[in-house]
Amino acid sequence: MSRPVIHPDWLIRPKDVLHGYSLEVTAKDIPALNEAAPDIWEGAPIAVPFLPGESHAARVEAAKAVRALGFEPMPHFSARRIASQEEFETYLADAVREAGVERCFVVAGDPSIPAGPFPDSSSLIATCAFERAGIKVIGIGGHPEGHPVMTDEQCWTVLASKCSEIEGRGMAPLIVTQFAFDADAMLAWLKELRLRGLDHAVRVGVPGPAGIKTLARFAAMCGVGASTAVLKKYGISIGQLIGTAGPDKFLLKLKTGLGPEHGPVRLHFYPFGGVSKTVSWIADYRQRSD
Repeated sequence: MSRPVIHPDWLIRPKDVLHGYSLEVTAKDIPALNEAAPDIWEGAPIAVPFLPGESHAARVEAAKAVRALGFEPMPHFSARRIASQEEFETYLADAVREAGVERCFVVAGDPSIPAGPFPDSSSLIATCAFERAGIKVIGIGGHPEGHPVMTDEQCWTVLASKCSEIEGRGMAPLIVTQFAFDADAMLAWLKELRLRGLDHAVRVGVPGPAGIKTLARFAAMCGVGASTAVLKKYGISIGQLIGTAGPDKFLLKLKTGLGPEHGPVRLHFYPFGGVSKTVSWIADYRQRSD
């Protein structure tokens, strides 16, 4: 089976690092997405996380709302939170039927003990359910600053295995990284990715503008490197936790550092400070960069 071809538009152009960005929006943030929609580019991929406490119906409705607004829904599937094969396939089928879903993101999830038969994202991919449902793209996580329970080499081995498995099933792998504060670490990871022969499209995780305490809290929750030195590079002083920080310095470093050796890259925003604030920041940054 032939490999899916990566369109040349995937290569970030130095003068427009924001070209083709995507967003992550929870089910409860759909009203905010409605308000911000006029300022988001048509067809933008919108990821819908699989959060605890949300109902199956709420997630499907969120994906439907994303599609109705003219965007491309990408629902998450959190392996360890899924209680049964039936629950998994029902959610997938409903998302495809009700929201026209063609791309999904798979993740192991936070629980240490699975609620059902899926211990990790690979076990979801192995069911054949995604290709049977007509899914074209499967997103998987990348960890530029390491993983809390795997060595770096294990991370690379697992990532390569997932990409190969997804391609072997006739779908395109899409690597979406954890958000990061250190652009140098991100650039080094991207270069290593390509040296290892993994030429798949990557969406670099970027934290949207938010309160400094909020950013620090999410970093701690997600295991993101947030040392004093790294935060200073990002524009945050550990002694000044009042105020808001945006990814201006991170994107400037990324924009000036990206080259052909880093392969096809776009951005994925985690709107920790809210959807409206992130979308407004993107518009403002683009205007300032023109």
